[in-house]
Amino acid sequence: MDYKKAAEEISKALGADNVQAAAHCATRLRLVLKDNSKVDQKALDRNDAVKGTFEANDQFQIIIGAGDVNFVYDEFVKITGAKEASTADLKAVAAAGKKNNPAMAFIKVLSDIFVPIVPALVAGGLLMAINNVLTAQDLFGPQSIVEMMPALKDVAGIINLMASAPFAFLPILVGFSATRRFGGNPYLGAAMGMVMVMPDLINGYGVANAIADGSMPYWDIFGLNVAQAGYQGSVLPVLVVSWILATLEKFFHKRLSNAFDYTFTPMLSIIITGFLTFILVGPIMRNVGDGLTFGLSWLYETTGAIGLGILGLFYSPIVITGLHQSFPAIETTLLADVAKSGGSFIFPVASMANVGQGAATLAIMLLTKNQKQKSLATSASISAMLGITEPAIFGVNLKLKFPFVCGMIASGVASVFIGAFHVLSVAMGPASVIGFISIASNSIPYFMIGIVISIAVGFATTYLYGKKHMNLLADEDPEAVEVAVAINADPDSQEKPQDELLASAVSGTVVSLKNVNDPVFSSGMMGKGVAVKPTAGTIVAPADGELTVVYDSKHAYGMKTAAGAEVLIHIGIDTVNLKGEGFTTSRKAGELVKKGDTLGTFDQEAVKAAGYDDTVMMIVTNSQSYADVEVLEKATVKGGEDLLAVSETNGD
Repeated sequence: MDYKKAAEEISKALGADNVQAAAHCATRLRLVLKDNSKVDQKALDRNDAVKGTFEANDQFQIIIGAGDVNFVYDEFVKITGAKEASTADLKAVAAAGKKNNPAMAFIKVLSDIFVPIVPALVAGGLLMAINNVLTAQDLFGPQSIVEMMPALKDVAGIINLMASAPFAFLPILVGFSATRRFGGNPYLGAAMGMVMVMPDLINGYGVANAIADGSMPYWDIFGLNVAQAGYQGSVLPVLVVSWILATLEKFFHKRLSNAFDYTFTPMLSIIITGFLTFILVGPIMRNVGDGLTFGLSWLYETTGAIGLGILGLFYSPIVITGLHQSFPAIETTLLADVAKSGGSFIFPVASMANVGQGAATLAIMLLTKNQKQKSLATSASISAMLGITEPAIFGVNLKLKFPFVCGMIASGVASVFIGAFHVLSVAMGPASVIGFISIASNSIPYFMIGIVISIAVGFATTYLYGKKHMNLLADEDPEAVEVAVAINADPDSQEKPQDELLASAVSGTVVSLKNVNDPVFSSGMMGKGVAVKPTAGTIVAPADGELTVVYDSKHAYGMKTAAGAEVLIHIGIDTVNLKGEGFTTSRKAGELVKKGDTLGTFDQEAVKAAGYDDTVMMIVTNSQSYADVEVLEKATVKGGEDLLAVSETNGD
């Protein structure tokens, strides 16, 4: 490879003076660019030295290949004059650039907080949907299923109990996750969440009505009237409270000696945060909610369909803040006198927003190759279609950003339509595809058309944009995958590969490469091969040949066999993050080895204890040079025992 020429072409494709900082890992150039839109992607695709590109963690990454990337990097830095940086430095540069976009930073924080609690929300959402089906009237007839089959009444009651719990006690879940995200003790965060949903407080869902009818009890705190209001189902107040708690905890940790820190830091953090919660955070957020309520009513009454479209556009962002919890107070007033008001305009919009986000999540389910994300998107899209959007919003759409925006657009378009035909609800119900059971009978056809519009727009815009722009590898955080392509020598300098048998690099259970939990390997983009779930921690050479790469982290080896096969041995998934801890080797690049020679060892228990998958992948990275790369039929294998057969191609 002509490294200088490759670097010049890459520099030209990136745009003049467009590189802020540059680093490289084992296989890729990692760049922070000033403007990613200036990149000439077609020119990069034509560059023979470039094996692929993607964006992740605010870095533009160019796959060059092991053994070549360091030389291309050296030439690239000379040509561009880019600031040389370590991968850690590069993250700092990228993070500094993100500070200019507080909205994206806020979304990232929300994603970090909510992704861990999504399973609880998914379970609650699907259970709530089941309960809605069992108890909704006019769904299968004039009576609900439980009315037609009384034996199911208590079954529905238990399901409703289980479904309601994650949402009623959401502050506990959010408090735990958010406090951990902000650097505090998550158990203190959970405790503060419990404080906010204590049964002694007025239930959060009834606070607005309690204030309106004068039944709200107050504490007298040094002359201040402090409402005894709960925060069931709230989000934004808990986020603020968690940040305050974590900040206070860190403050006291720094200033109290060890003798007092353990005892008094938790107490001081909780008591100060608690008083701030009920005296300031709660009232402020309640006033924000009241202002939103007034604004929504004014918007609909003054601007009609356009106003409803605006509400539909921003309904999902409102859900993020938890301020939608104030909406039932408006709906209760509107539904109290349907003859006068005609019904509620909020419920139909909520339905459009929910199915729009669900449709966007469904599109991601079809687009993504990440099996974890596909599974989550499947259940979350169903949940959203049936009225519970938290799993879809926080678990999928916000994480990728563009699906969330597409869902907003879908909701806005559909809401304009239902606003034009004055679609109103006459009862509370599930804001979902089955929401027609709560709609005025003469408006049901228009409501269902609106649902179809929201689904179609949400799905189509997400799918089309994602098909063109979504880097599917980014789903698995490619920053942590140190080997995205393997050893690729200049094909013009290669002799024609020959047939040979390659031995397993490790003892264990044979696993299909397609079942490996890493799309870089399972997709076959690096080449054909096999995986082994190891039963021992010794890595051996699969054939006679030369070690071309021995990674500093000792988690991977590259070699070229005497017969011409280029083989990558990768120990574990994301194990580059261990930085060699638990791995040993005395081998160096350029050494000649014999089939079965020990290359190194790894501590299986240490890898697992650190939270990493210890599966060993063996890839023939020049698979395109062979007619076939076939896995021998074996359930288990010993290190040094034949496992792969490569057959030479009949082509040129």
